Amino acid sequence: MGSSTGDDSVVLVVEPLLPQRIRRPSDLLRFLATLMALAAVVLLALVAQKTLNGLESDVIDGTRRAPFLLSGLVGVLSGAAMLGVPAAYAIERVLHRDGLRVAEGLFAAITGMVLSFALGEWLLTAGPDDLRILLTGDRTGVEPLNTLLTSVIAYVTAVRISRRPTWRAALWSAVALNAIALFAATAATILGIVVSILVGLAVGYATLYGVGSPNTRPPGSAVVAAVAKLGFAPVRARRLDDDHQSSRRYAIGLKDGSRLDVTVLDRDRQVAGLLYRLWRRIRLNSETRRRAIRSLRAELEREALMAYAAQAAGASTPRLVGTSEIGTEAALLAYEHTPTRALDDIPDEEIDDNLLAQIWEQVLLLQVQRLAHRRLTGDSIHVDDEGRVILMDARSGEIAAGDLLLRLDIAQLLTYLSLRVGAERAVRAAASVAGPNTLAGALPLLQRIALTRETRAALSKDKELLTAIREQIVELEPKVEVEEVRLERFRPRTLITIIASAFAAYFLVYYITQINLNMISSAKWSWTGVALVASAMSYVAAALMLRGFVPEKLPLGRTVLVQFAGSFVKLVAPAAVSGVAINTRYLQKRGIPPGQAVASVGASQLIGLGFHITLLLLFAYITGSSAATSFTPSRTLVFIVLAVAVLMLVAVSIPRLRRMITSRIRSLFSGVIPRLLDVLQSPRKIIEGFSGTLLLTIFFVACLDASVRAFGGSLSFAAVAIVFLAGNAIGSAAPTPGGLGAVEVSLTAGLTLSGLSPEIATSAVLLFRLLTFWLPVLPGWASFAYLQRHEAL
Repeated sequence: MGSSTGDDSVVLVVEPLLPQRIRRPSDLLRFLATLMALAAVVLLALVAQKTLNGLESDVIDGTRRAPFLLSGLVGVLSGAAMLGVPAAYAIERVLHRDGLRVAEGLFAAITGMVLSFALGEWLLTAGPDDLRILLTGDRTGVEPLNTLLTSVIAYVTAVRISRRPTWRAALWSAVALNAIALFAATAATILGIVVSILVGLAVGYATLYGVGSPNTRPPGSAVVAAVAKLGFAPVRARRLDDDHQSSRRYAIGLKDGSRLDVTVLDRDRQVAGLLYRLWRRIRLNSETRRRAIRSLRAELEREALMAYAAQAAGASTPRLVGTSEIGTEAALLAYEHTPTRALDDIPDEEIDDNLLAQIWEQVLLLQVQRLAHRRLTGDSIHVDDEGRVILMDARSGEIAAGDLLLRLDIAQLLTYLSLRVGAERAVRAAASVAGPNTLAGALPLLQRIALTRETRAALSKDKELLTAIREQIVELEPKVEVEEVRLERFRPRTLITIIASAFAAYFLVYYITQINLNMISSAKWSWTGVALVASAMSYVAAALMLRGFVPEKLPLGRTVLVQFAGSFVKLVAPAAVSGVAINTRYLQKRGIPPGQAVASVGASQLIGLGFHITLLLLFAYITGSSAATSFTPSRTLVFIVLAVAVLMLVAVSIPRLRRMITSRIRSLFSGVIPRLLDVLQSPRKIIEGFSGTLLLTIFFVACLDASVRAFGGSLSFAAVAIVFLAGNAIGSAAPTPGGLGAVEVSLTAGLTLSGLSPEIATSAVLLFRLLTFWLPVLPGWASFAYLQRHEAL
């Protein structure tokens, strides 16, 4: 409960007491950013050790050339400044009765001192040698982290000296002098100074976030006082629930009986949700993304300008009657109050066609004036007591919006209303007001990524809704030409693939460095030639496999080229995805309908999976029985069966995992059975498909077996087959292009466990991957270009 004193009376404000201290999200973000900078600096230093050592030698030589008297003077001044600046600032704060801030700084300084000492001792005794040498210059008596510098930086960060320009300049001048003195005395390294500063900053920001900062948000009484300065006569005030952006809202009653709805923008809330906004900004194309962070003034002006523009457009929006800053930490926007209900609070059965038409009319008024609302959801669309639609939440909008943003508004509203009343009613109501052409323009933007977070969450319960909306729009405009619009720069799956590929490349380089080059030169070229022929024949087998599961006639030569083109696509896509995508595209270009094309490729994948499992079990059985007196299953076979059973049990027992697997399998193999029945009517197709599937595996196993023999290894064909089949399964599941890294590691491990030496196993696997993954890239690129030029892909 607060109060505000006006000219005639005291206005009581009903609100919860504001906390005296708050944890600012900005401090947490600065702490995380400092940790990321620290990690980047250390990694960069480890990568560029020679460059850093050379730079440090130049700096030390330069400081040593300074006159002795000057060096001594700098040392004295730097020591005095490093202690004097923080002490002087502490006295200044105490005189201003801000001793608590000084106490927080002292706590941060002690923490920084203890942490830097502990890290230094660890680096000197048990840390990585390369990092220790970089931080100490391999000189005795040099601290890896400068304890004084770390504690001083932690202290000044915790007392927020950066907000005082004069004190900030004095501090960093002292830090620069101290660095020069340390270099002159060879008592520190460049990396040691930088790391000490970053650790001090991290400790300071962690202290600020952990302890909290004094709450500078103006209370309700200050909000009422600011409203009174705008010429209104407030008599009562009440705090409402915060809006979706965590901005405070107040209902302020006026002397004439009317009411104002006031939104308060707090400076410390400007970074709320920053990580999500940064992620969207990085992920989405430039025209769709919003600025990750704005100043308080920019946010105030943005919302005010959008409110005035919406009023000028004739749309029913709350009338903005005043704006004001409240000191330096907050600002407010005052709107006329209209009693309304949010559309989210209205039952679905009360949403009639008249209400739907009104919603679209209001949105079209904004669209005519090139205004994009950008948050057309149930909490932003309201209905007043007379049944009129009022659009709220102007802060998210854009003026002078481009066509893409306007079409995004249509897609968002259409999806939200479809969630409430169904796709058919929502599309029909929209078409009656906006016209089919407007809906057709939004058709390519009906993507989950284009919608608000709340709408995406609701769509997770009705995953077929967007498809239903598209179908309804196509029924209205059967001849509409849909131009694909790509909103995402990349998908999360792509990011995972890039990261996994980087790790895979690292491990691959590591394995290459372990190979004895003399062993490579001693490879038997006759067996290498056999492996090359087997690798080339695998593409013919893959073409036969595809032809066998397509009832329509496919030319063998061009189908083989498609398989070579798939080897080029593997460079940018996981192995399990590239082959399916390029074969499906090829069949569609041959005039086969998309559904049947997907079904044919799915049929070949399904039969291939069956052959893979059958051959794995068969070769495991043969391997175990070859040395036994009776034909009994081997331990390997039992282990594989048990492992598969455990995986199936886990997949079935976890509902979310079960739904994900079944949906993926359903989408991949939908229509497969009817397609297989078509194939079964032709014995020639059956022979071609099954023989191609079998030969594909046999040629790959023969290639790996020949690669092993090329380096003098000796394993049974069945053992090599087991290693290949298991490694290929792991590579297909890996998110890296072509299973890069996962295949190499799994095949090498399998051959080593089968009895080969690590050197022979690694060399054989690298030769196998050279012939089956890297060498086909060039002919694959030529095939891809040829097929595209002849419109076969």
